[in-house]
Amino acid sequence: MAMDKDDIYFMQEALKEARKAFALNEVPVGAVIVCEGKIIARAHNLSERLTDATAHAEMQAFTSASSHLGGKYLNECTLYVTIEPCPMCAGAGFWTQLGKIVYGAKDEKRGYSVHQPSLIHPKTKIISGILEEECRKLMTEFFRKKRPSNSPKGE
Repeated sequence: MAMDKDDIYFMQEALKEARKAFALNEVPVGAVIVCEGKIIARAHNLSERLTDATAHAEMQAFTSASSHLGGKYLNECTLYVTIEPCPMCAGAGFWTQLGKIVYGAKDEKRGYSVHQPSLIHPKTKIISGILEEECRKLMTEFFRKKRPSNSPKGE
């Protein structure tokens, strides 16, 4: 897949957010929202810190971007997120009428495309696989540290 240099740059920015989540012991998902070539929102998962199961990176970014723009629709914006959005985040993206979603690695267990691909707004463009390996590696490293395979059973 040919990658657009802007897509790579903005996904690198989303990865910076994911690393912040990792450092906070949050599932390392990062997101940025871009409008007219500028980042208007940056976010990472905060579910543990806020004790809020809905505090996903995308949800935080939607709120921030909507506040920045002064409106609830993000149809002129692109969401860059390191991992495929879950059904909740895809549904929220539907309601914001995102112009485009660009994600890094597919989420084979909890991604919207596994559960309900129709959650994406019909006008939203989807691009996947941007810096896929880096995005997947960060997630794998996080869960490897959370669930070490070398620990004896019962611990």
